[in-house]
Amino acid sequence: MSRASSFASASGLRCAATASANLVEAIAQLKSGMGPGVFQHIIAYFSADYDAEALVGALVAAFPGSPISGCSTAGAITPGGMVDEGILLIAFPNVGFTIYSGIVENVSEFGVERATELAARLRSRLGTDAEGRRKPAFAMILVDGTSNTEETLVAAVHWAIEHVPLIGGSAGDGLTFRGAVVAHDGRVATDAAVLILVETAVPFRVFKTQNFEPTPIKLVVTAADTERRIVKELNAEPAAREYASAIGLLPDDLGPFSFASYPLVVKVGGNYYCRSIRNMNEDGSLSFFCAIDEGLVFTVARPQDMLRATQEALDEIGNEIGGIDLVIGFDCVLRRLDAENRQIRHQMEDLYRRYGIVGFHTYGEQFNAMHLNQTLTGIAFGKVLSSPK
Repeated sequence: MSRASSFASASGLRCAATASANLVEAIAQLKSGMGPGVFQHIIAYFSADYDAEALVGALVAAFPGSPISGCSTAGAITPGGMVDEGILLIAFPNVGFTIYSGIVENVSEFGVERATELAARLRSRLGTDAEGRRKPAFAMILVDGTSNTEETLVAAVHWAIEHVPLIGGSAGDGLTFRGAVVAHDGRVATDAAVLILVETAVPFRVFKTQNFEPTPIKLVVTAADTERRIVKELNAEPAAREYASAIGLLPDDLGPFSFASYPLVVKVGGNYYCRSIRNMNEDGSLSFFCAIDEGLVFTVARPQDMLRATQEALDEIGNEIGGIDLVIGFDCVLRRLDAENRQIRHQMEDLYRRYGIVGFHTYGEQFNAMHLNQTLTGIAFGKVLSSPK
């Protein structure tokens, strides 16, 4: 990727990115890429190598009058391509969008109660048209991906916002898994989540796409620390050893690329959903990105053609909304690792650029009431404004 890149969409959304490690230089490049003006809201995605407090403070100073929310990442999707390190800004204009936002702190202890209260309060601010119908809106959530709270938090928010579609991603810190952060209103917090409701006249669709198929191989969780999302045994054998055996590797060969290439899935309501492995621990147990429980039956899956599956999903969405102007995407970091492992990262970057996809690589993705892994979820905006009702 070039050191800096930017993009302005037909609907007024603007994006700017920088890979500069120097904060002063990075802010200057972002200001130049964003152009003049005060924005309805700015979302900032940044890698964990920046000092989050200093970065957020510099962004607030650089864009006075523009509310800023965001989170740390496991990489970003910028107008110039995928980056492991850097900053991406996505700005909503004052015309065509109205945004309400808030933060939930201490989510591991009070998440459900506080998230429900915040979601209901923000939903109550959404407007209605002349006939009393709610104006089109969607919700985005950014959750500390090391808090292990996404499932309950997302379910609570989805219930509280009623029929407003929800999309989002779990904040990361590269591949270190030590501590992600979220930011809102000039503050940086851990063990927290940011909720953003967006009311817009621009046509949009929320979506998810995945690319794997189940194999006949089953692994049953026979011992686990459910609170910490750690599986100790699979099929009554040490978890890492049994998983490695199932995919034809030795335990010492396990790592992020093998976890990405051989995902574990569970069947829910006739559909399969990933429950991806985060890392192998020294005692041979496996930590997961999603909630697990004893008795859970995993199926080993194999990825299908990621390029084709993603393009087909985007083409279908584009047909529904009159062409895609821009997509804010939440892309699992394991999808990026799998693309690298299969040497198709550059093709994926070309595909994302062609459809105007910007966003970040996550520790998990949210789609309505579900917390997912190894998917791409997002909001696609159309090229034409909706007709007034």
